Amino acid sequence: MEEQVQTMSKKENPLGYQPIGRLLMRFALPAIISMLVNALYNIVDQIFIGQGIGYLGNAATTIAFPIVTIILAASTLLGAGASAFAAIKLGEKQEETAEKCLGNVFLLGIVMGIIVLALGLIFLDPMLKLFGATENTMDYARQYTSILLIGAPFNMLGVILSNMARTDGNPTLATYSMVIGAVLNTILDPIYIFVFHWGVVGAAIATITSQIISAVVLTVYFMRYSNMRLKTANFRLSSPICGRMIALGVSSGITQSAATILQVVLNNSLVFYGNRTAIGGDVALSAMGIVSKISMILLSVCIGVGIGSQPILGFNRGANHPSRIRKTYLYAIAAATAASLIGWAACQLIPDVILRLFGTGNADFTNFAVKCMRIYMLGIFTAGFQVVSTSYFQSTGQPMKASVLSMLRQLLLLIPLILLLPMFFGLDGVLYAGPVADFTSAVIVLVFIVYEMKKLNQDCRLEQDIPADSLS
Repeated sequence: MEEQVQTMSKKENPLGYQPIGRLLMRFALPAIISMLVNALYNIVDQIFIGQGIGYLGNAATTIAFPIVTIILAASTLLGAGASAFAAIKLGEKQEETAEKCLGNVFLLGIVMGIIVLALGLIFLDPMLKLFGATENTMDYARQYTSILLIGAPFNMLGVILSNMARTDGNPTLATYSMVIGAVLNTILDPIYIFVFHWGVVGAAIATITSQIISAVVLTVYFMRYSNMRLKTANFRLSSPICGRMIALGVSSGITQSAATILQVVLNNSLVFYGNRTAIGGDVALSAMGIVSKISMILLSVCIGVGIGSQPILGFNRGANHPSRIRKTYLYAIAAATAASLIGWAACQLIPDVILRLFGTGNADFTNFAVKCMRIYMLGIFTAGFQVVSTSYFQSTGQPMKASVLSMLRQLLLLIPLILLLPMFFGLDGVLYAGPVADFTSAVIVLVFIVYEMKKLNQDCRLEQDIPADSLS
């Protein structure tokens, strides 16, 4: 048996035969680190801006955050979709098609990044007003956002190629490239803000410098060292390839797009209802901005687990191994749920400790920020189950279900609740919209998954009835 496994390991992709636990750790851990690093780009900015400028500077980064989610939405749509499509093709032993997918998504990433850059600079002021900028925060928001937009093409390429590196069988590279960028960002931020006194402009320059380096490292890898090689011949766009990878990635893109719409609605609701209270709209906006960043850290862990499971799920779907698909999903659910429970406990038990990292404000700011974190994050422990379930449908070639579930929590539930509940409960209604949406969406996702697991269990029983020789 041992000789058979060794012989298989020389011929077959390890996604098809190595133990699921080992594979998931190998792919998910780098993905988690990459997602956390990507989240930390903005969080590190907010920490140093909060310490060096104050809550108005933090409010400005919150206003700019929809720009970040727009860039992430486009890059995640392309990157997650191309990764899922390439993994399926590798499982079907169609390596040439997977390589064409790499070339197509690289070109699309550059084009999309330039479009976002151009439109963002042209419509910068109207966009920032839409995102909740006031007279007190407009200058900071304008300075910070205009610099971030310049880095959009590199930011997108970094996210896209990180996804493809995992499918290429090198998940650690994606991690290293992101970590290098994050370390540089952390070093440059205090230098630019406190030494050169560049304020929010310095924080933005540190961020895009780091993103450029990450994108360059990944591009060099795919040009010289990867299994799927980046070739100019594959830059010619193929409608079937682009259509399929966009279909597979649309759920991830919808998730991030919904986050953009959510941020706009949330920002404006906080300013409007906050101005009707003693604390004021700018204070409410700044406090929720910090809570949203903490939420992004927790979601990054869950998304990282989902991304790490995608190559395993996609490959075994292409290779028709339902038992490995089921085991991968269950392991991923357990890991993501454990992480979200730990984050939930921290938000409920020590919110003041977490908030001190972002600087100190007046008493109204601190009290509202603590209240905001405890209430808005009350249902965050359900995030792991929901994110991994959506990733499962995406990876196994079920884009319609993945798209519906991607829209569910933020677009179909949370945004309407943010608009509706404050009519009755004022600013508190904005906060309670979070847990109501979390619990409701978790129940709906559970219904989808119960049905899916019944089908998968039937496939597993059929697989056990097939002689082992016929599967090779």
